[in-house]
Amino acid sequence: MTFRQRYTGLIERYRDLLPVHDDTRLISLGEGNTPLIRLNNIPRELGVDVDIYVKYEGLNPTGSFKDRGMTMAVTKAVEAGSRAIICASTGNTSASAAAYAARAGITAFVLIPEGKIAMGKLAQAMVEGAVVIQIAGNFDDGMRLVRQVAENAPVTIVNSINPYRLQGQKTAAFEIVEELGRAPDFHYLPVGNAGNITAHWIGYSEYSSGDGHSVTAACNYCEGHCRFAGAVVGSRPVMVGYQASGAAPFLRGHMVDDPDTVATAIRIGHPQSWNQAWKVREESGGWFDECEDDEILATQKLLAEKEGIFCEPASAISLAGAIRDIKSGKIEPNSSVVCTLTGHGLKDPDTAVKQSTGPMIKIAAELDAVKQAILDNIS
Repeated sequence: MTFRQRYTGLIERYRDLLPVHDDTRLISLGEGNTPLIRLNNIPRELGVDVDIYVKYEGLNPTGSFKDRGMTMAVTKAVEAGSRAIICASTGNTSASAAAYAARAGITAFVLIPEGKIAMGKLAQAMVEGAVVIQIAGNFDDGMRLVRQVAENAPVTIVNSINPYRLQGQKTAAFEIVEELGRAPDFHYLPVGNAGNITAHWIGYSEYSSGDGHSVTAACNYCEGHCRFAGAVVGSRPVMVGYQASGAAPFLRGHMVDDPDTVATAIRIGHPQSWNQAWKVREESGGWFDECEDDEILATQKLLAEKEGIFCEPASAISLAGAIRDIKSGKIEPNSSVVCTLTGHGLKDPDTAVKQSTGPMIKIAAELDAVKQAILDNIS
């Protein structure tokens, strides 16, 4: 019997395509290798002949895509001798930074906006031992302060302005290409700070033979047996970024000072990767668009009820945008579409519970009562 090599994280898997050395101490929690799930019921209900896949990043160790970048950022911080990291966060970055700092044996300082963070995310940062600093301001205020602090204190910033974050996050594109056997025609992502859409484009570009990079897809994990070992891919997807209407600087054409949306993970008005994201749109032939909060929540619920996939509100905006563009004809039949689900639904359980309409049935602890409840509600 042949056994597959134990998976130990994305840096080890893509070591030849990442800025690490043979003797680099890798700070990993086994991140990456998340499922690419083909939707069945939603396309059937829409009556469309489009292959829709969701990249379920909520199954990373701390429940979001942030782990892909954090393993690289903390690995490089430790390599440089740093004893502390710092970030501003709407929740997911703080949870991830705290976890990887704990793994590395260093300190994590996280600045979060007061009253603007989902409890599931705050709980992670606190239990993982981070020094949590609540500020009377929003994420953008926190980001400004983090930049200033890093100029005067011995800490490493691990927000997406850290270039190693994007290096780790680009590996999601590698995994998608390896699994599909090609790049998808369209890739939809939630856009807040805009680092993730930038990182995905880096990944697709490095795997593409059409832009001059011609990077070989070496894969240590499968020991040269995956379909793209020693090969290149000749295409890149159209990149589409969706923002919540209350926090949509890319749609307004300027920064937004007071962003507001139920999708806390993308409640950002001053994206740090502003210029890079515009370049991604231009190079890929893509676009930005926006959704209202009620459409985001309806799609979150639809995905859970019809496909059994529970994501946080910000994640659902990628699928909401894809559905809208399929219905309008922007996406042609027989296209392949990948939607990134950036975080797990348990990150923000309160929001999910508030919009759930399923009945909570209270009955006597008797067999007949249970049987009757089942008969009354069976489909």
